[in-house]
Amino acid sequence: MPGTPASRPLRVAVLGASGRMGSEACRAVDGAEDLELVARIGREDDLSAVVDAGAQVAVDLTVPAVTAQNVDFLVEHGIHAVVGTTGWDDESRGALRRRLEEAPGVGVLIAPNFAIGAVLTACFAEIAARYYESAEIIEMHHPDKLDAPSGTAVHTAAAIARGRAAAGLGPVPDATEKDPQGARGAVVDGVHVHAVRQRGLVAHEVVQFGGVGEQLVLRHDSFDRVSFMSGVLLGVREVGSRPGLTVGLDGYLDLG
Repeated sequence: MPGTPASRPLRVAVLGASGRMGSEACRAVDGAEDLELVARIGREDDLSAVVDAGAQVAVDLTVPAVTAQNVDFLVEHGIHAVVGTTGWDDESRGALRRRLEEAPGVGVLIAPNFAIGAVLTACFAEIAARYYESAEIIEMHHPDKLDAPSGTAVHTAAAIARGRAAAGLGPVPDATEKDPQGARGAVVDGVHVHAVRQRGLVAHEVVQFGGVGEQLVLRHDSFDRVSFMSGVLLGVREVGSRPGLTVGLDGYLDLG
């Protein structure tokens, strides 16, 4: 009896292919037997090349200024999107959800971080937040990063806020009355977030919890962008079976 024909590789395009993350994503897709890299889109390239190449999934690793426009184009053409570009807020995510209502079957994943360890850190932080009076985040990245605080830190702060709300905790204690230089950092969902930009770093996050007489510290370090690729490939493989908008790679993981 003839064997069962092998399924065809999933056709993938990478937007922002000439950047550090984009070039790493191209290598990862190229090296996966079940995926086929059909388009590498740079800054000056027309997005119509994604459609012409017959891409089924596109990975957006561009810049905040264009990512919403890119994703709208992809959704319009029925192409699933895996988005690692930060800069999305409640308004832009809401607009995307409404757009996806008109495109049944199309899936979009917006992942603040593709590293599995970073996803687990946010998950653990939500659990720990229920038990500690104080919580703060320090995020550290290379100086070429365009936005602050990082999308990962914002996602983690939201997780901490959910944990604190579930436990009925009030505001994080802080008696500071005078801070003209902003030394206490940004406040995201009631959590102070401090951003460091320093040469030699890639992507790092420290989440500190404090209680009477103790401290709990969660830390995740990405020393190389290859650490993000397992999450990128997971997103590419899963997004077609997850219609609508998913925010955070944890939505694709079995974390209970």
